[in-house]
Amino acid sequence: MSLLPIKSFSKVLVTGAAGFIGSSLSQRLLDEGCQVVGLDNFDPFYSVKLKRHNLVSLQLDSNFKLIEGDILNEKLVASLFAENDFDVVVHLAAKAGVRPSIIDPESYFDVNVRGTLNLLKHLKSTTQTRFVMASSSSVYGDNDKPPFAESAETSLAVSPYAASKKACEVLTHTFSHLHGIPTTMLRFFTVYGPRQRPEMAMAKFISLVDAGKTVPMFGDGQSARDYTYIDDIVDGIYRSMQRCDHYKIYNLGNSTPVTLQQMIECVGDVCGKSPIVEQFADQPGDVHLTFADISLAQSELGYSPKTSLRDGLANYRRWAQSHLLADELSIW
Repeated sequence: MSLLPIKSFSKVLVTGAAGFIGSSLSQRLLDEGCQVVGLDNFDPFYSVKLKRHNLVSLQLDSNFKLIEGDILNEKLVASLFAENDFDVVVHLAAKAGVRPSIIDPESYFDVNVRGTLNLLKHLKSTTQTRFVMASSSSVYGDNDKPPFAESAETSLAVSPYAASKKACEVLTHTFSHLHGIPTTMLRFFTVYGPRQRPEMAMAKFISLVDAGKTVPMFGDGQSARDYTYIDDIVDGIYRSMQRCDHYKIYNLGNSTPVTLQQMIECVGDVCGKSPIVEQFADQPGDVHLTFADISLAQSELGYSPKTSLRDGLANYRRWAQSHLLADELSIW
């Protein structure tokens, strides 16, 4: 199958623009000469100072405009669409994290599903605007038939977070079908790299190993994740923005699962220290394996991840040592 045709764009709304993926994508868009309107509510799920730090370089560019506000604010969302003619909306704002969603499922459905609905209600009257949204590999649940293709069963979620992302996939399909909104859903597989959230496993493990502290390992270390470096994810998003048409779902992963034990060993190699590991029981909501079949994204988008785990971890560690605000990371 040949690549889908490229469509140009110049003005983009990025929700969740101060976050890990949102700020990284916004930087890529600015580098490509686009105008970017970034929307973020600076949710205190993790340090607001770190999120503002993500925006420092973006705000030096005259093509970037930050709007501090919430996707749940219907009046604000209406004004954004009334005052701007967006070529693409990239919707990355969401409540993230499997484990916190088990404790507070209501807020996950409120933000992730109702927030998405607020955007879709305005997109239905501007159907020339493309809609690209972050879904998650978590929708595959405890799939035992790897690699996971986009056509696989996704109705057996094992966490409220995963269920909220699946609900968004169904909701966006409905609006795309009824109103002709060009829509692409992207199932991200364990994204890591510079600017990532400090509580995410790789960031946490590197800081703990560097400090000579104990690394918690949940389960027997044989669970595996398809870790995908941020630059590869951003390239996949950018390509999907160029080729968004009708309703499509793509996996964006590395297609190379790594066990938890192997990942911890790689962290030790990058840090030049032997990790001190303490084993704990498996945690509720976790799945045993994520493994992306990326053949559809390769054939239709030209997506091709390039960054090895060791290189990606080393890049993150260098960035963290030179950029992160240590007093904002309780584990440092």
